[in-house]
Amino acid sequence: MGKPTGFMEYERQDKPAESPKERIKHFREFHTPLSKEEQERQGARCMACGVPFCQAGQMIMGMASGCPLHNLVPEWNDLIYHGNWEEAYYRLKKTNNFPEFTSRVCPALCEAACTCGLNGNAVSSKANEYSIIENAYEKGYAAARPVKVRTGKKVAVVGSGPSGLAVADMLNRRGHSVTVFEREDKVGGLLRYGIPNMKLEKQYIDRKVNIMEEEGITFVTNCNIGKDKKASSILKEFDRVVLCCGASHPRDIKAPGRDAKGIYFAVDFLKSTTKALWANDMKLVDGTYISAKGKHVIVIGGGDTGNDCIGTSMRHGAKSVLQVEMMPKAPDTRADNNPWPEWPKVCKTDYGQEEAAAVFGHDPRVYQTTVKEFIKDKEGNLCKVTLVKLEPKKDEKTGRMMMTEIPGTEYTVQADLVLIAAGFLGSEEYVTKAFGVEVNARTNVATPAGEYHTNVERVFTAGDMHRGQSLVVWAIREGREAAQEIDISLMGYTNMNVQ
Repeated sequence: MGKPTGFMEYERQDKPAESPKERIKHFREFHTPLSKEEQERQGARCMACGVPFCQAGQMIMGMASGCPLHNLVPEWNDLIYHGNWEEAYYRLKKTNNFPEFTSRVCPALCEAACTCGLNGNAVSSKANEYSIIENAYEKGYAAARPVKVRTGKKVAVVGSGPSGLAVADMLNRRGHSVTVFEREDKVGGLLRYGIPNMKLEKQYIDRKVNIMEEEGITFVTNCNIGKDKKASSILKEFDRVVLCCGASHPRDIKAPGRDAKGIYFAVDFLKSTTKALWANDMKLVDGTYISAKGKHVIVIGGGDTGNDCIGTSMRHGAKSVLQVEMMPKAPDTRADNNPWPEWPKVCKTDYGQEEAAAVFGHDPRVYQTTVKEFIKDKEGNLCKVTLVKLEPKKDEKTGRMMMTEIPGTEYTVQADLVLIAAGFLGSEEYVTKAFGVEVNARTNVATPAGEYHTNVERVFTAGDMHRGQSLVVWAIREGREAAQEIDISLMGYTNMNVQ
């Protein structure tokens, strides 16, 4: 460790964000990177502690503590402190295929588990990761490095989200010939159309995909396996197939009036905006997307996707925004039963919620509330929503705590647009049936515990399709581990290092 007292001498600095009222005027990323000199000082804050929970990636009380990819955080923090940015990049890439994505969209599990955060402010490791990868592109370290020897084995990856890209990258490095099939018009899956542009500008996906193509990976877009192309033909053409189609089946809200015009799933809403932006030189043209302009918007669901819907609605020019959450509000600080290094179960106000509060003067969230009824006008358009308050009660049969309606607490609010961001139920049936793979009770593709091969010979799975709805960083880890198992099945051994 180059600066044993760095964490005491330097205060935490993170990439500053543009003010909420200014950033809602555009769809670009809105954080300004720190200078290289300041970033090196931030690297000096890393304590190189004896037990680096930041890179542990272990489950504690059912929650991840530290980076699931086991990123060598203390090593590259120390390297940038010493100004060795090239070596920091190589250490970062040793465990992470796509730091250009995780440094933008990961919720920074490493920082939540940072030892500095026990009694102070965590090291700004996510910002350091961002600086390392962007410097690597600027200096040429991140350029394509095609493999020199091919194995003659062919692998098909179905789906080009973070897990599919990770599988493809790892197997291509090993020398296998990899083809990635994507049903959308562009590569990226969740990264492309599930995450809005202001969190991840899409040219950074294209930048990485171009490098992967230079390295020998083939991408086939507008090809929906199971519909446009039969699963049987894929199995005949390729030695192995990996299903990485994501948890693409959105959870619906069953309430009277659900058929009203003006109710959409969150991903359809977000996708329409991203497609419209990139079709019209980053400008929204009326009639080309699902618009929240001038509308009373209700977002159902309190997760990241719900927040993205708020941020997007604010940029459209929504008249009002209300976010409905079933669960009680989390505490503002760690509770006694949630000690470090557990993931902090605290109330987080994200960028979209900040923007709504800045414009409308209050937090857009209402807790312990759900939809009782969607109300339509004479033309069938959504005009109002009846909400009802909830309370936790124990189910006498199962012993589980359930959120139940409180009689007499119904109230009605105006609503022209409802966005359902209530999570995802698992893989889509047409894909699993096409390949004949078994699914579990949650409709995720079933595999033996800790493994990635399905019940169908030569067919594997990874990512949200296997794990269920999760974070990008977990999808990348799944892709890396699945690639190792596939490599062993092809070659009888592997020299991959996925930890």
